[in-house]
Amino acid sequence: MSVAALEGQLRFVRKKTMELLDKIAAEADPAAILGYRPGPGRAHIAWQFMHLGATDDRHLEFRMHGRDPVAPQLVQRFAGGSTPDDQIPTVDEIRAYLTERRDAMLAHLRTLTEADLARKPNEQAPWIYEEWFQLLAWHEAHHQGQAHLTLNLFKAAHPTA
Repeated sequence: MSVAALEGQLRFVRKKTMELLDKIAAEADPAAILGYRPGPGRAHIAWQFMHLGATDDRHLEFRMHGRDPVAPQLVQRFAGGSTPDDQIPTVDEIRAYLTERRDAMLAHLRTLTEADLARKPNEQAPWIYEEWFQLLAWHEAHHQGQAHLTLNLFKAAHPTA
């Protein structure tokens, strides 16, 4: 797969995520929707979105580059293995983090050659670049789907909202 194709995948999945966020933002009470949990202790919709930004942050900065995440407090709150808290980010906070982190990921991708895609960024890396970027696209689709399902559950539980 080429750098351009991988960039296209990452742009496409983020576009779909942002379309869902825009749909929520257009609702009467986006904060209530973003804070909705499908069950006790389960991740709210905002966590699903912020998890995507935290994944980009942790994977690019820490795992690929070997440096601290840009927003370590957000990575701690929203990366894999975190427990969703009750502090719900706003639509604008979510949009900013998702945009900034994906822009940084794409900027890094564009520095790579086609040959680079077949190598790992470092010895500790679990995947070659090509597989890693494909995994990030798959991961986004997975969590965007969870957010979409949770939105549908919110609407079923709040038919007048």
